Amino acid sequence: MIFTEGLKKNSDFREVYDKGRSKANRYLVVYVKENGSTKNRLGVSISKKVGNSVYRHYFKRCVKESYRLHEEMFNSGLDIVVLARGSAKGIKYSDIESAMLHLMRIHKVYR
Repeated sequence: MIFTEGLKKNSDFREVYDKGRSKANRYLVVYVKENGSTKNRLGVSISKKVGNSVYRHYFKRCVKESYRLHEEMFNSGLDIVVLARGSAKGIKYSDIESAMLHLMRIHKVYR
């Protein structure tokens, strides 16, 4: 079983942006970097272009929930940052989930 922590510090986000690999699709950009531990760390960043604070919080919960439901299928030892694009404004959970899983497969971290 993989245990996941949250990425909280700005310096941690910066390191993933600078040293990680990024892949994008229509709604999301996902950065992945190896962290040298047995745990994954997940961070979500959403700009105000995506919507008001209520929708941004909903979006963040959807990303975290879709990650949690598929957590055992991901490789361990990764820092993952999920960014929402402006085109993600108003999309539903199923679209968020499929976009995230699509990018995880492209990154080859999805077994």
